[in-house]
Amino acid sequence: MDELAGGIRRLTFPLPLGIRHVHCYVLPGPDGWTLVDTGLGLPDASGRWERVLADLDAPVSRIVVTHFHPDHVGGGEDAQALTGATVLQGRRDYEQCLRVWGSEDWSERLADYLRAHGLPQPVADELRQESRTFAPFIRFARDPQLLGEGDEVDGWRVVELPGHADGHICLLRDGVLVAGDHLLGVITPTVGLYPESRPDPLADYQASLRRTIELAPEVALPGHGDAVTDPVTRAHEILEHHERRLDETTAALGPKARNAYEVSVALFGTSLDASGRRFALAETLAHLERLVQEGRAARTGDDRNVSYTAT
Repeated sequence: MDELAGGIRRLTFPLPLGIRHVHCYVLPGPDGWTLVDTGLGLPDASGRWERVLADLDAPVSRIVVTHFHPDHVGGGEDAQALTGATVLQGRRDYEQCLRVWGSEDWSERLADYLRAHGLPQPVADELRQESRTFAPFIRFARDPQLLGEGDEVDGWRVVELPGHADGHICLLRDGVLVAGDHLLGVITPTVGLYPESRPDPLADYQASLRRTIELAPEVALPGHGDAVTDPVTRAHEILEHHERRLDETTAALGPKARNAYEVSVALFGTSLDASGRRFALAETLAHLERLVQEGRAARTGDDRNVSYTAT
């Protein structure tokens, strides 16, 4: 546990895949702590939370979830059970949480969707198995108190900043943005198009980055990596990154139809494992759909076979 400015404490927990850690934050308040995010619901989650709670000098009064991704929402049930705290989550985010993690057929829906965009069958089968393996580690808290733009949580303002997740929320107070995965310092947050999600997540994310610039926080506390000490400059950098990636995606297209999988291979190469290919394909789709909306690409096909061409 690290102590930051303003009495905020940062908790860092290991992750088994991808980025090897996730940060949760504990915010001080007059009636106790506010915990932001809950990590992944790994088998040792209860013991881990018991050790954390023993080091706090006041109770955890409330738990805020920034977004529904497993490493942020997965330990919610454990944290709630041990603290007795009220869980708060964005309204749109909780609806998506139910559609995805509250459904037994999500792995099938996702695999079928990616297959329609060219993902090879063996990779789709790996993703199905991966989803089944990780399902027990996603134990989100049910029936949270729902939050929306402009709500306040113990003096922190709720700001809706969709893109990385459709319903992503952040907390803002006195120049400090508790950012979840909206803003990261070294890597760019993934922005992917998935089944039953908002139709143009990259446009959402670009708008959220511009809003971050307008809000002009002095520091952002991210879900991964070090604190972002110049959030405005970082938001500009990520906007420029996505403009470059849109140009690269356009260059990967031509007059002959290509599916999103083929474009993702041109952009990200061939050496990704199944999980990495899923993220690459979803991110490619987000950029392709942005190009369609900008009139720089055209989409053809049906629900079972989708392809894109340059215009």
